[in-house]
Amino acid sequence: MSNRAFHSCFHSALAPLMEQFVQAKQACGYRYRAGGAMLMRFDRFLSGETLPLHELPWAITRKWLEKQPYESAQSQKKRITVVRQFAKFLCQLGYPAYVPNGVIGARLCNNFCPRILTHFEVRQLLNASDHIPPTARSPLRHLILPEIFRLLYGCGLRLGEALHLRVADVDLGQGILTIRDAKFGKDRLIPPAIPLVQRLQKYAADLGARRSDEWFFPSERGGAWAIETIYHLFRRLLLECGISHGGKGKGPRVHDLRHTFAVHVLQHWYEEGVDIDAKLPILAAYLGHQSIDGTQRYLHLTTELFPEIALRANVTFGGVIPRGEIHHETD
Repeated sequence: MSNRAFHSCFHSALAPLMEQFVQAKQACGYRYRAGGAMLMRFDRFLSGETLPLHELPWAITRKWLEKQPYESAQSQKKRITVVRQFAKFLCQLGYPAYVPNGVIGARLCNNFCPRILTHFEVRQLLNASDHIPPTARSPLRHLILPEIFRLLYGCGLRLGEALHLRVADVDLGQGILTIRDAKFGKDRLIPPAIPLVQRLQKYAADLGARRSDEWFFPSERGGAWAIETIYHLFRRLLLECGISHGGKGKGPRVHDLRHTFAVHVLQHWYEEGVDIDAKLPILAAYLGHQSIDGTQRYLHLTTELFPEIALRANVTFGGVIPRGEIHHETD
């Protein structure tokens, strides 16, 4: 979201300072889209309150930060973080503002564990996606959806990265995907496996010549596919395949295809006996992680899910595999 868009969205007594805060964030290299959207919600709340000019009182701030019905602890924590950062910014400028303590709010539950699909389940899902029929409302979905799901599993892409590929981002001659402005604001190059490149070549040929700035996976209206639509279709595929779903937030989720990709890659490397020390940075770069810290979380998951390789892995790579339970969701 551009500075101009933010400028038109802030309307409370603190609007000019909110604009200044967002500009400061973006000047430091942050896109600040999610934070900016949260700040706009806070601005709408403040517009309905009697707010002193250039002041952020304790009572009003605490009212906004109260946990809402059906709100998760994680969502509340995100609201607290944005308001805390903005309040500290106001204090730095010399304005009176209540800075909420970083430990307030509902306690976070960090026992999430991604649902890693088996190789058989992946084959089931991809086969089911190959049989999605076209509809009058979505006449190209039988061509598009099989390739989206294969990119999520075959390349470990985040869903938003796959959906926002442009035609120019997919070099089918060299077999390279360019992921632009991804998480952490970085671009990266992804070389899919040759069979997947060949599938994408056939897909592109079926759609015919297109402009370089068009979406590689266009919706029926020509824009990008909505993430919510993919979530809905993924749940339908799970049902068709008889893969049980644990309920909201428990998965399998679309994002678990990315987790599954990482674990299956590590499983393959373990079985091949390759040097994990040398390979882990490659996987981190492929996934778009800032460092190998996030990637290392998959090491324990892999040996936990495939105990038959755990002994061999511990002997060969014992100094690499983190010990203890892994309860944090990787990105």
